[in-house]
This record gives sequence, C-alpha cells and structure tokens, in this order.
Amino acid sequence: MPADRVPLYVRLPREQAAALDRLAGETGRRKQQLVSDLLSDRLVVGRAEIREDRTAAAAAEGVEEVLTLEEAAALLRVPAEAIRRLAEAGELPGRRLGPEWRFARAAVLAWLMRTEPVGGAAMPVRSR
Repeated sequence: MPADRVPLYVRLPREQAAALDRLAGETGRRKQQLVSDLLSDRLVVGRAEIREDRTAAAAAEGVEEVLTLEEAAALLRVPAEAIRRLAEAGELPGRRLGPEWRFARAAVLAWLMRTEPVGGAAMPVRSR
C-alpha cells in the first residue's frame, strides 16, 4: 500500500453500497477513487469539516457554477455524448440554449447522488 494511503472501513446502507458498485462498474473507476473524488471538494483535511455550500469556495477557486456539455462530461468523467443523451432524454438536469447545453454544477452533482424508490428500496437513478 502506498505510504500516502490508509485503510478505511465503513458500513453503508445497502442501496448506497449498490450505487457505489454500479458507479464503479459504469465508469470503470475504482471505488476508492470515486469516494476520494466525492470527498475531495467537501472535506477539509485536518479539521474534519464537511462543507455543504460550495458556492463561495467554488467562486474563490475559479470553479464555474454553469457548465458546458464538455465541462459536465469532464466533471462526471464520461464522454460528452453520454451527457448529451442523458440531457436530451430529460434524465440529467440541463437547459438547451439554441444548439448549446448548459448545466448547473450543483444540479449535476445532486443528480449524481440522488436516489429514487424502486420496488420498495431506494436505488440510484441509472442512465441507459
């Protein structure tokens, strides 16, 4: 194990663990990297502070709150065409402005974390 890594063991609700498994399978990324990426913009190391509102911090860091199709694809680390299909199908929140798509960064991240009841159990929303 690299020196900059430490083991972390957590118990997740079954539906969240299943969502993490599916996200890893669909993106081809390791769960360790997915969790690290999700926490990297919300966890302040050394103070264990979880920040809910990223607007001011994002503005200070130069992070755009409104994303183009390509920026949304980069944020989710998927091909731009996948984002276009999801947006056109109404599955991913976005707005078409003429031939261009725009996405609110917060809405894209909320969509990624959203769960919906399916057959009595909460399951993450899946793309095709």
